[in-house]
Amino acid sequence: MYELKSVIEKLKDIISQEKSGARVFDKDVASALAIPQTTFATMKKRNSIPFKEILQFCATKKLSINWLFFDQTVDMLINQTEKFFQIRYFANIRASAGGGADVFNDNYEIISIDKTLIKNMIPFENAQIEAINVDGDSMEPTLQDGSIVFIDRNQTNINKDGIYIATTTAGLFIKRIRLRANGMVELISDNRAYSSETMLPEEIQIVGRVIGNIESL
Repeated sequence: MYELKSVIEKLKDIISQEKSGARVFDKDVASALAIPQTTFATMKKRNSIPFKEILQFCATKKLSINWLFFDQTVDMLINQTEKFFQIRYFANIRASAGGGADVFNDNYEIISIDKTLIKNMIPFENAQIEAINVDGDSMEPTLQDGSIVFIDRNQTNINKDGIYIATTTAGLFIKRIRLRANGMVELISDNRAYSSETMLPEEIQIVGRVIGNIESL
């Protein structure tokens, strides 16, 4: 079981270095993770680990999440690569669950994640995993605004049920996508307040299938 207290102490060491060795408190860690202090105190008491916020912190600071949770250095990862996923995390990319959003670019961080952290959401065989953020509420309650979603870029066959990331003329979308009998492609929102949209096949390119997510607080 992962202990939030030990992770907090390591985060304090990182933050302290940025403050020239100044003493760092739990409130400073909460601020660095963009979590309200009262919420963070409750999470610490319950050992409820904010994986999404820690993942974003590691990407920004260029830290290994494996070091935080398992004391594993980069050299150790090189010798045991079969135990880890190398995931490209596009921290600045948000796939829109409402209107169009940014398209993929070259601005990403490589994150090494132990398979035991996400073993229940990711198929290990033949998967090319990337992670981006969700923007908007049209996929609620399935996906919340601000969530991190994991995408398998090898799964682009929309004949399979599921949620997909798609590039369109209006931007990057995250929707349930269905190929209709007339050849049109339908983009479906889980939030019933949003209507479905249809597009010509040439107007849309499937980026990959969503295979897991980490919700925001």
